[in-house]
Amino acid sequence: MAERNAGASAETRTEREWRETLTPEQYRVLREHGTERAGTSCLLAEKRPGTFTCAGCGTPLFVTGTKFESRTGWPSFFEPLEGAVETNVDRSHWMVRTEVHCAHCKGHLGHVFDDGPPPTGLRYCMNGVALAFKPKGNEPGGG
Repeated sequence: MAERNAGASAETRTEREWRETLTPEQYRVLREHGTERAGTSCLLAEKRPGTFTCAGCGTPLFVTGTKFESRTGWPSFFEPLEGAVETNVDRSHWMVRTEVHCAHCKGHLGHVFDDGPPPTGLRYCMNGVALAFKPKGNEPGGG
C-alpha cells in the first residue's frame, strides 16, 4: 500500500510510479475511477476509533465518528475532514453524480449523495480499496 512521501510526491508521481506503488485494484479505483464490488471491503466492519486515509497518498480523509452503516455495501461517512476531499460532476454510466476525490493526490474515492444522516444529510459512499485505516494511538507521536 502506498504511503505518503513514498518516492515522488503525489502531485508529480507518474502513472508508472502509481502502478508500482498501488495494488492493481487500488490503481483501477484510484487512478481509473473504478468501483470495487459491493460488500467486499474489510473496512465495512471497521468501528475502532481512528482515521481513514487515502490509500494512494496517506492523506487523512475521515474519522470513525463520521462513519455510519448505510447498507449499501461500501464504507459510508457523513462528513470528511476539512479540506481533505474535493468533488466534481461525474456524468459517466448514463447518470449525473458527484464524484469525490482526494484533495492531495486527486485519487478517485467514490461519490457523495444527499441521502445521509444528520447532521449533514450527506452520504460519502467510498470505495474501501481507496482507503486505509489508522487506529487511534498509531499516529506519529503516539497519540
